[in-house]
Amino acid sequence: MILAVAVILLTAKIWSMRHGAARLRKDFGEKLREDTNVGLMMDCQDKEMLKLAADLDRQLLLLRRARLQYELGDQEIKTAVTNISHDLRTPLTAISGYLQLLKSEKMTEQAKEYVGVIENRTEAMRQLTEELFSYSVVTTASQYRKEEEVLLGEILEDSIASMYGALVEKNIHLEVRMPEKKIRVKANRSGLMRVFGNIINNALKYSDGDLLIRLEEDGEVSFSNHARELDEVEAGKLFQRFYTVQNGRESTGLGLSIARALVEQMGGKIWARKEEEWFTIRILLQAVVKNG
Repeated sequence: MILAVAVILLTAKIWSMRHGAARLRKDFGEKLREDTNVGLMMDCQDKEMLKLAADLDRQLLLLRRARLQYELGDQEIKTAVTNISHDLRTPLTAISGYLQLLKSEKMTEQAKEYVGVIENRTEAMRQLTEELFSYSVVTTASQYRKEEEVLLGEILEDSIASMYGALVEKNIHLEVRMPEKKIRVKANRSGLMRVFGNIINNALKYSDGDLLIRLEEDGEVSFSNHARELDEVEAGKLFQRFYTVQNGRESTGLGLSIARALVEQMGGKIWARKEEEWFTIRILLQAVVKNG
């Protein structure tokens, strides 16, 4: 009789601990996703389980503080970059204006060469300033977070049309493959235009003379081109802020970072891969509307 009671009590204790562990695991996952100071819930009255819950509470508090510090620091950096890029615009505009006036004056050939170098460097600084400003705006502004149902193929066609002149100028052979079916996604139209434009602009810098753009029925968009100068390691780093390969001297290293930030804001995925001589960037948007 005593043994039976002991077994029953032990079974009840084990069940209580299992139930408490399951509740603790679920509550811990929810607290990780929420911004709250409410502690973990614990139904089990076992002392060791209560100690475990208390330890997890302390670790959650430390994690929450670290995340808050990171978010504040990240925001401060973005604000500083925005302010700096904005402040640089005015003197760069003035420099460009004076350079134009100087070019209209009589100069020696050597002086013209020097002015040309200054003009090229000034333009590079202007592009970097604009990209810095754009990156800060993209990662903080809410305008790109407003989503609607859009036709993916239509936006892709508009993006290609806007960049077609630059592709022709660079002698890049373009091939586009799209399904007859209209692919609808929930996304931000302006954001997608920016993403596609930045990726095509990347092909202008690194392509060996071709660009294949494909739209699949599942909503995946891929941009492929031959790129002998890129290796597999460099291909994976192109989404990092300010990263450029050695031959990409005209690149600021922010175009693909902006593209990645926008795609992730829209709940999609973007990745790059180098296979043999082909470099491919793929985008997959999650919210594909199946019907229609």
